[in-house]
Amino acid sequence: MARWEPDARERLVRAAVDLFSEQGYDNTTVVQIAERAGLTKSTFFRHFPDKREVLSAGQEIFSGLLADGIATAPDSATPLEAVAAALDSVATAMAPQRRDFAPKLTAVVAASPELRERNALKRARLAEVMADALQQRGVPDPTAILAAELGVLAFDRGFDRWIEPANQRPFAEVAREVLAELHAAATALR
Repeated sequence: MARWEPDARERLVRAAVDLFSEQGYDNTTVVQIAERAGLTKSTFFRHFPDKREVLSAGQEIFSGLLADGIATAPDSATPLEAVAAALDSVATAMAPQRRDFAPKLTAVVAASPELRERNALKRARLAEVMADALQQRGVPDPTAILAAELGVLAFDRGFDRWIEPANQRPFAEVAREVLAELHAAATALR
């Protein structure tokens, strides 16, 4: 079996998270990140405009996978079934090395107000992408927005469960479980 080797972008992300964990986000420089990754400052800037963006690596991939999952859901799929298909699509990006790395990343974001704010913006963007994809399927605006928000909440809560040390289930399974729980909770609101 071939050993997984991170590319330059992944090395920069891992180096940044390690440094943010060790010395804090505010005390870490781009030069330190590049040096830790064994790369140059100019290589850093080829991949990221600033150190905040290091933690947004993959956002465009997730957005594309979520939109594609909704777009390719069967025509008969309800809005929530289309969101479930989107969660299945994004699961393809949830590799084992991401699971091992995720708790440290989560702790880094939680420790920084700036990064928490950035994370909230990322979350809003994912919801927007899913709502747009649902609307393109003909789902009315309020329904599309609610289904997308439930999808993002299922993604977030599913991710938190997926990275728990005791969990060995695939991300798609965990995210669908959370989506079903959220659907049940929304139904109970009536």
